[in-house]
Amino acid sequence: MLRFTALLLFLSLVCNSHVQAQKINDAYRLQMKRATSPILIDGVMDEQAWEEAEVASDFFMITPMDTSFAQVQTDVRMTYDDQNLYLIVVNHHLLEGPYMVESLRRDFSFGKNDNFLLFMDPFDDQTNGFTFGANAAGAQWDGIMFNGGSVDLSWDNKWTSKVSNYEDKWIFEAAIPFKSIRYKKGIKEWGINFSRLDLKATEKSGWAPVPRQFPSASLAYTGVLVWDEAPPEAGANVSVIPYLLGGVSKDFESEGETQYRREFGMDAKIALTSSLNLDLTVNPDFSQVEVDRQVTNLDRFELFFPERRQFFLENGDLFANFGYSTIRPFFSRRIGLNAPIQFGARLSGKINKDWRIGAMNMQTGAVDSEGLPSQNFTVLALQRQVGARSNITGILINKQSLNYNPDLESEHPVYSQFNRNAGLEYNLASSNNLWTGKAMLLKSFGPDGTQEGFVHAANLRYASGNLTWNWQHEYVSENYTAEVGFVPRNGFYKISPTVGYRWFPKSEKILSHGPDLGTTFFFNTTGEQTDNTTYAAYNVKWRSQSTFMLWAGYDFVKLQRPFDPTNFSGETLPAGTIHTWRAWGTEYASKPQSLFTYSFSTRMGGYYADGDRYNISTELGYRFQPYVSIAMSTNYNRIVLPEPWNTTNFWLVGPRVDVTMTNTLFFTAFVQYNEQIKNINLNTRFQWRFQPASDLFIVYTDNYLPAPFYTKNRSIVLKFTYWWNV
Repeated sequence: MLRFTALLLFLSLVCNSHVQAQKINDAYRLQMKRATSPILIDGVMDEQAWEEAEVASDFFMITPMDTSFAQVQTDVRMTYDDQNLYLIVVNHHLLEGPYMVESLRRDFSFGKNDNFLLFMDPFDDQTNGFTFGANAAGAQWDGIMFNGGSVDLSWDNKWTSKVSNYEDKWIFEAAIPFKSIRYKKGIKEWGINFSRLDLKATEKSGWAPVPRQFPSASLAYTGVLVWDEAPPEAGANVSVIPYLLGGVSKDFESEGETQYRREFGMDAKIALTSSLNLDLTVNPDFSQVEVDRQVTNLDRFELFFPERRQFFLENGDLFANFGYSTIRPFFSRRIGLNAPIQFGARLSGKINKDWRIGAMNMQTGAVDSEGLPSQNFTVLALQRQVGARSNITGILINKQSLNYNPDLESEHPVYSQFNRNAGLEYNLASSNNLWTGKAMLLKSFGPDGTQEGFVHAANLRYASGNLTWNWQHEYVSENYTAEVGFVPRNGFYKISPTVGYRWFPKSEKILSHGPDLGTTFFFNTTGEQTDNTTYAAYNVKWRSQSTFMLWAGYDFVKLQRPFDPTNFSGETLPAGTIHTWRAWGTEYASKPQSLFTYSFSTRMGGYYADGDRYNISTELGYRFQPYVSIAMSTNYNRIVLPEPWNTTNFWLVGPRVDVTMTNTLFFTAFVQYNEQIKNINLNTRFQWRFQPASDLFIVYTDNYLPAPFYTKNRSIVLKFTYWWNV
């Protein structure tokens, strides 16, 4: 494995040695000059400044083919003044008929809406940036960009937009304050691209051409926004975001007393430079964050749920993207999971062209009823760009218990005095994005020499127009511990190669089709094989954007510890037992243009203990666009095993209603019935965005026991937040 890491590093040097003198789409340049008249954000192009602005048009098709100009016409103009960056887009129709949207819900699903998106790289590093946009009904989209093209839509900031609809077009106009974004001071060229999705024409296009195997968000393929002068400094850029909260809750299961909440807290955002930001928080509350979508858990290891809390998101890739999906030395959801956050600070952003920094310190309070001490969490990440788009990142993580003298005779768990991690990671991204990968090292430390372990992992991926392959290997020692991370499994070696191929026929109906093959082997630290999953799949994608996949797989498991194959009964299979089975299944998703959409997946085949498992999942949706969207998801598992388990049936049902009265007034209600954990969860949320980034929330939550039906707990919260630019 160390030899392969050396090979990865050698290949990365080879790829980066061919860095082009200029970026790929440097010839696509949009000249932008200062506005000559005031601009009113009303979705009407009637200002003198727009008449004088240069037009970006002649978009290139990305899908279904990437070898010609787009059929759907899009015209983009940009300008600016001392406070805002302005954008107006005329989205012409190719075919008659109404636009296609889900609703007015913010941060909509890209593939299910006629939309226009702006991707910008204000650091001109082809790695980090921001995205803004709207669907044809006016729902806003905003997010931060990282890793050269990934987008986190949980990020939310202050900006304004308006969409106007006409018979032959729709117009999107926006004002993005310089205070809401981070950018490199003094440069006159930003990376930029524009993306248009028209579902009636089933065409995705971009101003600067992007190969179809990459997302239109790929910053490696941005054109250039050329300023007539360096962007104006944002000036004093301090935002204070206080909140007031009132709530009431009651735990009926424990017959507890009614609990009342009267809380106040505050966040602050201080721009130290145009590209470096300091975030502060005191007594934060995240009650308005939507609860996690439940799943039927038949896995032997902990499941991952993404971070949704706003405070942790800006430049969050510096902390959260270190490692792999199951080797994360830092996972922010560990902070404040079982204890209140008292205060915190986070410094993040660009120091200069080549260096980024992320530093975080969070303090939680003690929970005496659990014997949990007050704890401090500190994370420091430093990233250096190398080559065209690659970087090297170092990270230090420390979790420290404060004033902690555990009583070894009490029933409370004994928490460690501290846990620390140090790591180094190289991320490869070639200038044309064909080659990507990473190589990483991690070391953990604990008190008295405990919890000391080591991690090494690497992967190398190649993605051309037709062929995609990836090699990945991992090693996690038995004693490696990341108490602030997500590492559900340790004491293993892992090898995982995959390969896929796509044909793009000259067909009026089929866009692409082709196979995927992959296998994953796990070995324990003595070299004994413990797991293997091997699969073959065939994928078909139609020009209408509907998709189908047929797969077959083989599984081998030698249990390293006892395991309940139902994760429900309490009866376990003994460690050391060997289990093998074969299975097959299908997946299908209908075209997103229809008002009624549906998808399903199936699985049939073997399971542990020579048993069988049958699964079917469905998702049905109907929309009364753009105001109401109704969805119903179901997941059914039937597990047939010998005694003592016999036959077990699990239902997971989740109806959901989204009502978007305007693009500032939202109501969401959903129910989750989970038979595996015997719970019915009702969650409703009303949100009124009375000013940009300022909200009033009313959140009501109930949890019930299905049979006999009674309330387990109930709560209602009223929360008011206001974004104030000092």
